[in-house]
Amino acid sequence: MASRGNHLVRSGGLFASGTGLIGRLLAPAFARILDALHDRLKLGGIRGTLPDGRRRDIGFHGDGPVAVVHLKKWTALVRLATSGSVGWYRAWEKGEWTSPDPVPLFALFMANAASLGDAARAKGPARLFNRLLHAWRDNDRARARANIAAHYDLGNDFYAAWLDPSMTYSSARFAPGDTLEQAQHRKIGALLDRLEIKPGDRLLEIGCGWGTLAIEAARRGATVVGLTLSAEQKNWADTNIADANLSAQVDIRLQDYRDVDERFDAIVSVEMAEAVGQRWWPAYFDCIERNLNIGGRAALQFISIDHGLFAEYSRSVDFIQAYIFPGGMLVDEPSFAALAAERSLSWEDRQGFGLDYAETLRQWRERYDAAVHDGQLDEFGEHFHRLWRYYLMYCEGGFRGAGIDVAHVTLRKAQASTR
Repeated sequence: MASRGNHLVRSGGLFASGTGLIGRLLAPAFARILDALHDRLKLGGIRGTLPDGRRRDIGFHGDGPVAVVHLKKWTALVRLATSGSVGWYRAWEKGEWTSPDPVPLFALFMANAASLGDAARAKGPARLFNRLLHAWRDNDRARARANIAAHYDLGNDFYAAWLDPSMTYSSARFAPGDTLEQAQHRKIGALLDRLEIKPGDRLLEIGCGWGTLAIEAARRGATVVGLTLSAEQKNWADTNIADANLSAQVDIRLQDYRDVDERFDAIVSVEMAEAVGQRWWPAYFDCIERNLNIGGRAALQFISIDHGLFAEYSRSVDFIQAYIFPGGMLVDEPSFAALAAERSLSWEDRQGFGLDYAETLRQWRERYDAAVHDGQLDEFGEHFHRLWRYYLMYCEGGFRGAGIDVAHVTLRKAQASTR
């Protein structure tokens, strides 16, 4: 019987991963990739065991993350060299490499992303094929709903099994001693404080998730319109809003952000920007400018990749785009700030908290493993569980390696756009 979630496993499997008879025949020759990695790993290193049993240290030219990797088949290096992180995941899934803890390896790759260059990215025919396939998942109006459903309509029971009770699926902001739920509410409070929400204000939330922020804003006296393309999220949010006796104040809509043309005193958007896709960044800021009253504020929480890495990142397709978030793209912050400025929106009080996201992901993984152990996710097969654990580890390592960050920023609309 087919398992829930297999659509992500199957769709990601469409991307090229460095397989093939020629690659397997030539695989031993790819040992020279290790020499290139050794030279390019400037921070930290890998304590490796090779397929023939030899031990080899790779890198260690400066302080940084230390990873332990058992390379069981040379084909893993073929996949890495030809298909980057997509191929490296496929090699892990097939048992071609193992590690007692992959998180330091992903942190190592991210910490050395500039010096590694294209050594760990897809290239040649694999890069072209993967880019064309990714482009087919573009977030136009027709495809955006399917892309969101692929991830978020895995089921409310799935996410409830391992998210905290607030059902918040974005980075928390921790203070010492916080539980995950407390840290999530701290994050929500920080965003609403940026907006200076007061009774009677009208708030638009672009990408409202399961409705927790909308409920908190309503408790501060705002009336809220929340946008989602996930039917599962809307159903959950509507139930919780009714249970909180806030239905008169909160309207959750199945609506594309590009189709909203109303007036709001404030706008908030939490980790929605990464799901938009680069082609639609201008439309995202058009939505904010069009719907925000003069004198109003917007608050964004977004995930960005280091500007120096963005050009190379955007020319390839990574594991997350192939398997987890169809049509997604991390933010290039200078481009975002420029798009905001073009629309007479300021870019103020930027605060990054990437290590908080690493801790959020670590706790999610612990909760996920506990849910699997307790039998709460038996409808999802082992291939899916391995995929999801890898996703959580991959992202945690990315934040620990500091090449990606999560941040809050406030936008102010002092005047109408002159565009």
